[in-house]
Amino acid sequence: MSARDFRFLELPRKMPKELPVQVRVQGWSEIYGSFAPAGATAQAERCLDCGNPYCEWKCPVHNYIPNWLKLVQENRLFEAATLAHETNPLPEVCGRVCPQDRLCEGACTLNTGFESVTIGAIEKYIVDEAFKQGWRPDLSNVVATGKRVAVIGAGPAGLSCADRLARAGIQADVFDRYEEIGGLLTFGIPPFKLEKQVMLTRRLVLEAMGVNFHMRTEIGTDIAFEQLLADYDAVFVGTGAYTAVDANLPGQALPGRLEALPFLIANARQILDSDLKPAVPMDFSEKRVVVLGGGDTAMDCVRTAIRLNAASVSCVYRRDEVNMPGSRREVGNARDEGVKFMFNHAPIAIVGSECVDSVRLKDTQSGVEKTLIADIVITAFGFRASPADWLTTHGVALEESGRIAVTKAAPFQTSNPKIFAGGDNVRGADLVVTAVHDGREAGLAIARWLKAAKVTQAELLTA
Repeated sequence: MSARDFRFLELPRKMPKELPVQVRVQGWSEIYGSFAPAGATAQAERCLDCGNPYCEWKCPVHNYIPNWLKLVQENRLFEAATLAHETNPLPEVCGRVCPQDRLCEGACTLNTGFESVTIGAIEKYIVDEAFKQGWRPDLSNVVATGKRVAVIGAGPAGLSCADRLARAGIQADVFDRYEEIGGLLTFGIPPFKLEKQVMLTRRLVLEAMGVNFHMRTEIGTDIAFEQLLADYDAVFVGTGAYTAVDANLPGQALPGRLEALPFLIANARQILDSDLKPAVPMDFSEKRVVVLGGGDTAMDCVRTAIRLNAASVSCVYRRDEVNMPGSRREVGNARDEGVKFMFNHAPIAIVGSECVDSVRLKDTQSGVEKTLIADIVITAFGFRASPADWLTTHGVALEESGRIAVTKAAPFQTSNPKIFAGGDNVRGADLVVTAVHDGREAGLAIARWLKAAKVTQAELLTA
C-alpha cells in the first residue's frame, strides 16, 4: 500500500467554498462553489477504493464512483466525464441536488470513524469543468436506426430517456408544456441549489446529440395523444407528480395561502424573466411567512421566502427533526439563513377574516393548541401523480393510487405495449436521481423493444 491509500488520515473532508449567509440570502446564486482542480484531486484521493464500494450500491443509478474518483486523481477529466455519463445522463444535476448524506456519502466506508468523501461536489466538478473545456458525449459511432420516439415531459425522467435513445440511434422528440426544459429541475428547485444555466447548458448538449425539443406544447390540447401514437414508433411518458396533496385545512381558501409548487414556479419565472407572468402574488417584503411541511419542497419554500425579504419565516412540521423527510443539509442551510422551526406541531386550521392572519396548531406530543401569526401560509404536504385522461383512453392501466402501472413484459412498459412510463408518475413523488434511473432504463428498454440497439447498456454506450 502507498501513502496515498491513507490520505484520509491527513486530509479532512472539505466542501467547496460556501457563500457566507449574509451574502447568499441577498441573491439567487448557488451557495456552494466549485472545486479547483487541485482541490478536487485532493478530495478524490481520500477515497479508500474499497473492494466492495458501498457508495456505488447505495446510489440509485449505481454510479462507478471509485472509478471516476481515480480518474480525477490522475487528471483524466474527460475520461471521468465519459464514465460519469455511462450510468447517469444528468450527473451535473445529481451532484448538486441529490441527498448524498442519505445515499452515496452516507454509505461511504469513511463514515465509520472519519468523514465521507465529498462525492457530490466532485461529481459536479467533473461535468462542469469538462463542459467548460469542450467535452461532449461522443456519438460518432452511433448509427441512425430510422426509429422515432416521442418523449412527453422534459423533466429528469424524460431527459434521461431521450439521452439513452439518442445513444441508440433513435430520434427522440421531447414535448413539454413549459417554456424551458427541466420540469421541476428548472421550475421547482430554486437556483440557490441548481442555477438555471445548468439546465440551459444541458439542453444545448442534448440538442447536439440530436434530441429535438417542442416546448410550450400541451399533449391533449396542442397535439392529440393519438397523433403521437400514429407518428412515432413508441412513446415515453415522464409527466412527474404535480398534484398537491390536499390536507383540507379549514381556511385554506383565504387569500394569503399559497400552494408550494405554484409559488416556486412563479419565482422561477420571475428569475428567468419569462414572458409568462407569475400566477401568484410575489410581494413578500416584511411579511410573516409560515410554511407547513418538512420535506425538501418545504425547505425550498422557506429559503426562497427568506430571499424575497420576508420579515420572518417559520417552518411547522408534525414530527421531530430526526424524522423530517428533507435533506439534513437543506434543513441546516435553512436554519443558518434564519428560518425558525417548530417541530411536533400539526396545523389544524388557517385563520383569518378577509385574508390569512394566523395558523392554529396542535402540539402532537401534549395536545396543546396554539396560534402562530402569519401573513402568508405556504402548504407543502407533498405531491401525487395524476396521469392525464388520454392515457386510460388508450389502454394504459393505472394503480389504485392513480400512478401509472408498468408490466413485467419489458422494463417500464405499460399495458399498451407502445407506451412506456417512468419517474414520479410511476413511483409517486421521489428523488430526482430515481427519476433519472427510470428514464435511463426506459430508454434502454424502448431501444431493445424496437430492436434498435444491442442488448446491454455498456454496448449501447460504446457502440
